Amino acid sequence: MLSNGITSAAYIAAAVLFILSLGGLSNQESAKRAVWYGIVGMALAMFATVFGPGVGNYIIIVITITIGAVLGLIVAKRVEMTEMPQLVAALHSFVGLAAVFIGLNAEFELEKVSRLLASNADLNELTGFAKKLASKNAVEITILKIEVFLGIFIGAVTFTGSIVAFGKLAGRLSGTPFKLPGGHVLNALALIAAIGLGVLYTGGAGVWTMVAVMIIAGFIGWHLIMGIGGADMPVVVSMLNSYSGWAAAAIGFTLGNDLLIVVGALVGSSGAILSYIMCKAMNRNFVSVILGGFGGTKGPQMEVEGEQIAIEADGVASALNEADSIVIIPGYGMAVAQAQQSVSELVRKLRAKGKQVRFAIHPVAGRLPGHMNVLLAEARVPYDIVMEMDEINDDFPKTDVAIVIGSNDIVNPAAQDDPNSPIAGMPVLECWKAKQVFVSKRGQGTGYSGIENPLFFKENTRMFYGDAKESLDRLLPMID
Repeated sequence: MLSNGITSAAYIAAAVLFILSLGGLSNQESAKRAVWYGIVGMALAMFATVFGPGVGNYIIIVITITIGAVLGLIVAKRVEMTEMPQLVAALHSFVGLAAVFIGLNAEFELEKVSRLLASNADLNELTGFAKKLASKNAVEITILKIEVFLGIFIGAVTFTGSIVAFGKLAGRLSGTPFKLPGGHVLNALALIAAIGLGVLYTGGAGVWTMVAVMIIAGFIGWHLIMGIGGADMPVVVSMLNSYSGWAAAAIGFTLGNDLLIVVGALVGSSGAILSYIMCKAMNRNFVSVILGGFGGTKGPQMEVEGEQIAIEADGVASALNEADSIVIIPGYGMAVAQAQQSVSELVRKLRAKGKQVRFAIHPVAGRLPGHMNVLLAEARVPYDIVMEMDEINDDFPKTDVAIVIGSNDIVNPAAQDDPNSPIAGMPVLECWKAKQVFVSKRGQGTGYSGIENPLFFKENTRMFYGDAKESLDRLLPMID
């Protein structure tokens, strides 16, 4: 068993590694090293916790860690990159559920210790968390109960909200916003009821109040995320990431574990910052996303005139062979078709011919922040030609060919031209300003958000219909 000093030193080292990991994930060059920082930090944290002071039941711990490791390995090998958004949402639900269980267990332990204190029983045999509880005074017990309430409330919201987000991202639930009659009022009443039960709990009302809070908070999480449309899911995922962090921090306060508090605060704050960045990239108010979600309109939307004109692979190849400057805009459709390798090969052939080829990445492309960057890195696309929206938007008027692969809302000119569009004011990639635009798309549907895109009807746009990978594979032999 490790001493308190060694355990604290291990926790500090783990916290530093987690901070380095988060910092390194800010760019692609250092991301791989940053992941290893996180792995080593988590291994160190687990070792220090398992072998720290007051820990027992090692057989149970070893069994549960082994089961978790095996399940994690199986999931990691089976899940495709296209399924990463829903996997992240599912993992957030585990953190929320853990916070609920630990909060309830803390209350059970507190009741047991209170009975022992009332009966003047010998407390010397108490160990671990129970021993900590026995040493607390009345004020500290009240603070503990507040921590338990927050942990259970945030954890239950995170759990059910993450389950709904998983369902929407996986296509098992409709991406259309859904609210019960009363909408926001219902959520507000549920929140007031939960706070009232929390006050009763701190006054000694018993564990039934926390069970009721768990149910009410679970409803709030379900209703909030059900009311958010599919196009806002990137924000929802980062928001739930923040919730899971604060739930972990609440667990840390309850257990008196400094590392959990630090890690929870890191995850909670970074998730909140990422949510803000996502909302800014979509020109949306964070509160309106959470309370209202995507899809609200102010009036009738502009009618789209014209027709979608199709083009075959030979026409696209001819334009690419003649072009000097090419910009590729990837989206979730590229991920679904697993076309990133074909895209990488296209880029290699075009660059070998001396052409300038770059990628334009919107902050909310795909269904998870950074999704497109990871896919392109996996396909070994050079980092220096992957540009963010702000870096490349001004270059579209000087671009010969823009190729849109499986994107919709992030290249929709209605965001600028139609004040009644649900995405009005959202910053978009202005690819329609290029001389020619080719859109690789399965069919004439409106995509995940259900909004028509005037880009597809513009005179300089041609629709390259079909599965993205199959279409690009037909195109590759024609690039000479």
